[in-house]
Amino acid sequence: MKKSLLMLVAMWSFAAHAEPVVLSLVHAATITHPAHLAALQFAERVEKRTHGEVRTEIFPAAQLGSENELLQKVRLGAVDMDVTSMNYLIKYEKTFSVVVMPYLFDSYAHAHRVLDGPAMNWLAPLAEKQGFIILSNWEWGFRNLTNNKRPINVPSDVRGLRVRVPPVAELEITMEALGAQVSKVGFKELHQALSQGLVDGQENPLNVIYYNKLYEVQKHLSLTRHVYYNTLHLMSAKSWAKLTPAEQIIVREESKAAGDGMRRRIIAEEEELIVKMVAAGVKVTRPDLGPFRAATQSAREEIGHFAGEDNVRAFLKMVDAERKQ
Repeated sequence: MKKSLLMLVAMWSFAAHAEPVVLSLVHAATITHPAHLAALQFAERVEKRTHGEVRTEIFPAAQLGSENELLQKVRLGAVDMDVTSMNYLIKYEKTFSVVVMPYLFDSYAHAHRVLDGPAMNWLAPLAEKQGFIILSNWEWGFRNLTNNKRPINVPSDVRGLRVRVPPVAELEITMEALGAQVSKVGFKELHQALSQGLVDGQENPLNVIYYNKLYEVQKHLSLTRHVYYNTLHLMSAKSWAKLTPAEQIIVREESKAAGDGMRRRIIAEEEELIVKMVAAGVKVTRPDLGPFRAATQSAREEIGHFAGEDNVRAFLKMVDAERKQ
């Protein structure tokens, strides 16, 4: 009797809509990137588990606008979901800037323990106040530096290089602390700008460098791992409210499953991507990160002033606590 009642409740939960809910999901990655594969997995499993009551249409490669434009559309409910880097939330809530301070995390596992645990409990309510539901953490990776001028082995090798960074003040500050001249070329124009020598280099996770073929127009790759970039699977609070409680549970569960798969793929393939880029002629250096960490201390301090000293202390306490695990 109890089992039958539960089945009836479940069936009612998925029959609560006059017609299926169709959700839009946007992201900026190419269709070969692990982010798109994760999005496909999410869409397929949610539709299956909700018996077709919740479907997802995916728009990859920033088809519907820039990262900032897409996030605003999600906030307004014009787009339902976005897979975007955490830094884009900074314009809505400055506390998020603590996550992109340079040289915070010792490893992927360390970053995941912090961001899936205490940081999520702290930051998710702040995002919700701004109209965003954080479904789960996905992946982007540690950022590394490429250029066409010289190998990077010590911080002084960065000095004077014209380096393209995204329109993110925290990344600009980090590169400037290393002595780079920051350029704000748009990402869609970056490949051409590198090939024409309009900029000397750029910084991105290995998966971005490879899947967007930036390595084809760069001679040197340095594994500086200067900032860990977290990616969030976000949903508009307005869209979230359209789902039944049972559907919300499924969406969260499948978001996490897709994000976990993306993490595994990105981390597992990093050395393979390096080998492929070396085979294409890229010269790779693996510098001692200690001097780079010291050279970017001023960047951490400047970001901290913006984020708020209390916020920095709270976050660093989380980082240190999870380092001891």
